[in-house]
Amino acid sequence: MNKFGGFLIGAIVLALFIYFRVQKFSDNNSDSAGFMLKNEIMLPGTPNRIYDAVTGDISAWWDQSFSESPRKLYIEARPGGGFYEIFDESGDGVLHATVTAAQRGRLLRFEGPLGFAGYAIDMVTTYDFEPQGADSTRLKVTVRASGEIQDGWQQVVNQAWRHFLFENLLPYVAKKERLE
Repeated sequence: MNKFGGFLIGAIVLALFIYFRVQKFSDNNSDSAGFMLKNEIMLPGTPNRIYDAVTGDISAWWDQSFSESPRKLYIEARPGGGFYEIFDESGDGVLHATVTAAQRGRLLRFEGPLGFAGYAIDMVTTYDFEPQGADSTRLKVTVRASGEIQDGWQQVVNQAWRHFLFENLLPYVAKKERLE
């Protein structure tokens, strides 16, 4: 056998070794999964007004928490800010997500496990604000999740977002619109 033949056999053996190692690695990570959800809603108010309603103190419309009655639920709308649930006066609580992008009236993005703290899961949640006429906003919420996701979680997350948007946020901003 010449040098080229030996090199070719060695390359094939190496390629097969790498293939089977990658295949074994992939099989060992079969519990890892992901999903993407999109919801959108038309809301009364300008994009800046809606942005302000979904940042800062959100306890008036965000009704799911780890604590039975959290002292504060709020989103710091700045890169590096947090989505916090504060339990009590001493400051005990949970960081649900970290804000990675914030543009008032245009975009808000945060990353973290939200209600799945303690699991190896990450969710990237993006709010896109689009003006619709002079006094309405289309809010698009996109959630991308990856990690240790259990069966049924995609449906649970989608139902939770529909609840937040249609049952909580819409009546909240509509009432505020009437009061102003």
